[in-house]
Amino acid sequence: MELNTNLDRYFDGFVGKNYRRKIRKIWSDMRNLKLTGPWSVHEIEQYFAQKTIPLRLSVISRAGWPVVLSLWYLFEDGVFKCATRRNAKVVDMIDGNPRCGLEVAGETLPYHGVRGQGVATIDEQNGAAMLERLADRYIGQKETPFRRWLLAGTHDEVAITITPIRLMSWDYRDRMTDP
Repeated sequence: MELNTNLDRYFDGFVGKNYRRKIRKIWSDMRNLKLTGPWSVHEIEQYFAQKTIPLRLSVISRAGWPVVLSLWYLFEDGVFKCATRRNAKVVDMIDGNPRCGLEVAGETLPYHGVRGQGVATIDEQNGAAMLERLADRYIGQKETPFRRWLLAGTHDEVAITITPIRLMSWDYRDRMTDP
């Protein structure tokens, strides 16, 4: 109850009731998030917003084997949002077992990033809009042959939402940087 009162006081006069409700739900979900490592939730959110590298997603195949793939992502409202083709194997794997692992981290020194576990869901309706937003983030809004090709197939896209349940940050920049 204290969180709700503080939120109302903080946002009073800045945003409407619906927005406060949305923020309250996000913060409530984030309270259930298991967080480890040196970074705060705010630092992790900033990292996700700044890094335009693909998210590595680990899912379990119908045969029981782990599969790792890379997807463009947005991190909004406490969840990862991705898109893929409706007939992609990952859609079937998520339908079979929605539990997943994830990582957002670069491959160059000094190493730092975030990994975790979550639950993935498929949204059949919003794939086209999500792919367009992802294209804006990763390749920009400039009209190019690649962008036209990519967006030409939006009718076959589905959105993937990954709700994290555990996130672990790591940051070796201090110890890997020369003094």
